[in-house]
Amino acid sequence: VEINSTGSIEKGMSLKSKTSIARPKSKSLRATVPEGIAVFLGLNAGDTLEWQMTDTTDGRGATVRKI
Repeated sequence: VEINSTGSIEKGMSLKSKTSIARPKSKSLRATVPEGIAVFLGLNAGDTLEWQMTDTTDGRGATVRKI
């Protein structure tokens, strides 16, 4: 991911990551936040993320933000 010196990325940029099992015997999944998204949101290890679920005629989705 190319990020300029101000930490900005292209508006509307889409990045992908894959999920994996969080822990044995758990139904939770773990996903890695791509570097470009982490920089864009100013994320650091230990930060809290809020997930908001949406269900529209176009399909299901989620929005994530740093809180």
